[in-house]
Amino acid sequence: MEQEVLSGSLGGMSLGGMSNMHVFRLHMVTWNVGTAEPPEDVSSLLKLHSPKTPDLYVIGLQEVRAAPLKFVADLAFDDSWSHLFMNTLAPLGYVKVSSIRMQGLLLLFFCRLEHVPFIRNIQVSYTRTGMFGYWGNKGGVSMRLSFYGHMLCFLNCHLAAHMNYASQRVDEFEYILDNQTFNSKDTPNIRDHKVVFWFGDLNFRIADHGMHFLRTCINSQRFNLLWSKDQLTMMKRQAASLQEFEEGPLDFQPTYKFDLHSDNYDSRLQRTWLGFNGKKRKPAWTDRILWRLKSDDSSTQDEGKDDEAGGSEKAQQQASAPGEEDENYPLKVKQDLYTSSMEYGVSDHKPVVGIFQLELRKVHNTPLVHVSAEGDWSADFDAMATYTILQPFPSSAWDWIGLYKVGFKSTMDYITYTWVKDDQVSLNDERVQVYVSKDEIPVLGGECILCYFSSHLQCIVGISEPFKVQESRVAIEEGLVPENVNELDQAVSS
Repeated sequence: MEQEVLSGSLGGMSLGGMSNMHVFRLHMVTWNVGTAEPPEDVSSLLKLHSPKTPDLYVIGLQEVRAAPLKFVADLAFDDSWSHLFMNTLAPLGYVKVSSIRMQGLLLLFFCRLEHVPFIRNIQVSYTRTGMFGYWGNKGGVSMRLSFYGHMLCFLNCHLAAHMNYASQRVDEFEYILDNQTFNSKDTPNIRDHKVVFWFGDLNFRIADHGMHFLRTCINSQRFNLLWSKDQLTMMKRQAASLQEFEEGPLDFQPTYKFDLHSDNYDSRLQRTWLGFNGKKRKPAWTDRILWRLKSDDSSTQDEGKDDEAGGSEKAQQQASAPGEEDENYPLKVKQDLYTSSMEYGVSDHKPVVGIFQLELRKVHNTPLVHVSAEGDWSADFDAMATYTILQPFPSSAWDWIGLYKVGFKSTMDYITYTWVKDDQVSLNDERVQVYVSKDEIPVLGGECILCYFSSHLQCIVGISEPFKVQESRVAIEEGLVPENVNELDQAVSS
């Protein structure tokens, strides 16, 4: 097999014998964190020591602490969980491309830097179901995007709790599917996307079996004896909306409910009006990851052109439609791993991990924009950025070019930016020059890159090669150090 050079990643592998098919690795996590602060290390959860490096990370959390003051602060500044994942993944070459939060529900999407210009048409949505739809403690948040021209959707849900509400959980899921819409003529609804991943604390329980039988099966790892009474499995027989989704075998122990910082299932005494009793929560597979490939009869065209100018045997089938376009750009999904991470104890839930292969033929092979730094860069003089439109796309006066440090954490983690229209200096048929003020350039210099951000597509559509920003000569002559940077900025400005 011929492999593309992708920073040592096994993802993005080109299958030479399969007409330029490429395999990308997707690492998914769902975790109800129970309002806890994050652990110090998530290396095991993200499998950072695996020889097979993911191309994409999708992380869905539930019950992120949402106290009013903390929630407002988290909206203005990234929450502690987002910081943990960004600080862990950024040094390894991953960028947080997008995120969405609704109260305790948080959805994060990371990818390797080389894929960033090929992730387009990003939109997010949310639906409240808790407290009659007025409070966001339950519901779903979603993110849809085009990945090399294939439309993907990720839906992170937290559904109604308790044993007797299995039917209500299905109703909530169908309500979310019906009510979340996107600004798109080709993929306005979740079901319209080529692949949908549905995951979260879905809260389905194990019915009928008593506590003793449950724990006996778990201790002996005879999980298959419990599958027939798993409520999600049972409801699949009744609800057509659930039958469209595939799931790997539940070959790991139920992930709820644990004593904190322990591998022991719920042992606490429950407090009632009359005192304490011995009733405990039964173990259950509440935390799940499922996926749906768009069926042949529901496909009409290649979704990769959306809004752009320019496990089981069934689960691994090709998502292609009648017609030449979809035959030319197929997509397959294969699950490599479905398991829990038992070593984490900050919550009464254990996190669940799903690792997938996305095998596809790229609709897009080149970025929309080529951007570069022109000449030498330093805080001692104004600089120029140059960009060239490689493919037509809906550009806007709100598009901008950002200056980033190499190893930046997210699309908003820029040092400075310049508007492509307002700060335009010159243009010809091939390239446009944009002015960058010396006052905005870091005085201490460093390795940087430039990124062109499209406001219409809500994503980066072009990335420059890394380049060196030289340390300011004023800094060298004056012997100024980092704590004196403000004084230096004033000296340079004058």
